[in-house]
Amino acid sequence: MIEVLVADDDFHVAKIHTAYVERVPGFAVLGRAQSAAETLAAVSELRPDLVLLDIYLPDDNGLNVIRRVLDRAAEEGASQPPDFIVISSARDVASVRTAMQLGAVHYLVKPFGFATLRDRLSAYEELRQRLTTLDDQADQADVDALYGLLRGPAMLPPNLPKGHSAPTLERVRDAVRSVQNDVSAAEVAELVGISRPTAQRYLTYLAKHGVVRLRLRYGVTGRPEHRYGTTR
Repeated sequence: MIEVLVADDDFHVAKIHTAYVERVPGFAVLGRAQSAAETLAAVSELRPDLVLLDIYLPDDNGLNVIRRVLDRAAEEGASQPPDFIVISSARDVASVRTAMQLGAVHYLVKPFGFATLRDRLSAYEELRQRLTTLDDQADQADVDALYGLLRGPAMLPPNLPKGHSAPTLERVRDAVRSVQNDVSAAEVAELVGISRPTAQRYLTYLAKHGVVRLRLRYGVTGRPEHRYGTTR
């Protein structure tokens, strides 16, 4: 279970974000904070894995909170400070750049819906799981995959052509994302419960729009097999 602290000066917004988090399997909200001082105290007391942090707090800038948490962790020799997802109405590039420099795993601009936060939390959970499977040393492919996970799930293309169903397209995309290795159209068809030609049609469309990647597996003889994987 990933334990989360929600820090926002607006009580109603914090309540909404808390409800969003608790709808995502594998996440639990430990508490809420409405100021920088409360956030720092809650981080020390509750030891959350992740903090959803607003920038505009009444007593300090949320980015300064991240600095203070990181500095305190370094001074105390803490093994692992919490991760941060910055959630703010601040759209200026300087704030975004600073959040990136401080290591925030995501930056969400208010307002946003449940699906947006759910996708970011799912990507974060997958990142944590991937980190636990790696050895002490990571090769370039591992590093690329980890950084790719921070981007979140690839967005589905808008304006689907005639004969394509958005729910089916989403299920096909999620089927590709659900496995670690590349999959074939036949394997996706079995996972989703559709025919192989239908799966192939949707996979071809997703690959064309960069949502999944196509790899050709060459055998000894015959045509190469089409395999599909995530773009992250």
